Amino acid sequence: MNEDMLFITEDQVNESAFAPTEEVVDSQKFLVFMTDDLKIGVDAEVVIEISTSYTITYLPMLPPFIRGIINLRGQMIPIIDIRLHLGKPEKTDCLVIVLNLNGTEMGIFVDSVDQMIDIPKADIRPMPAQSVQKLVSGMCALPDGSGTMLVLDCEQLLPHD
Repeated sequence: MNEDMLFITEDQVNESAFAPTEEVVDSQKFLVFMTDDLKIGVDAEVVIEISTSYTITYLPMLPPFIRGIINLRGQMIPIIDIRLHLGKPEKTDCLVIVLNLNGTEMGIFVDSVDQMIDIPKADIRPMPAQSVQKLVSGMCALPDGSGTMLVLDCEQLLPHD
């Protein structure tokens, strides 16, 4: 047997040979969109698609922030105008982000899409208790230093009994 050969015991293999070299960070992927100067993130897992081509059918007797419905491959999708929901003026040249919220599909009007980004969950801070904004559940600084992102609370978009 060659004396230059190196033997590793089973204990050494279990302890150090396969030890992780990096710390695993629990993060969440967000699609960041713009509404005026606000950057708002929505959980990327609920995003179905982004559309620039749509025809809205107006429905009477609904709150003003519900702009109507669109026909998306035979399915009627209600459209919520985030601008109006946030108290901002109406805008006509918007994108539609289609979301699947617990099996309910709906679209939201946004000015533009900014980026897709991973945010460590530990970096997301809850909104201040005195905040009157019900659509936002948290906020965080963007890692690229481009500002603050508000986290959209999608559950608040669904009608409540």
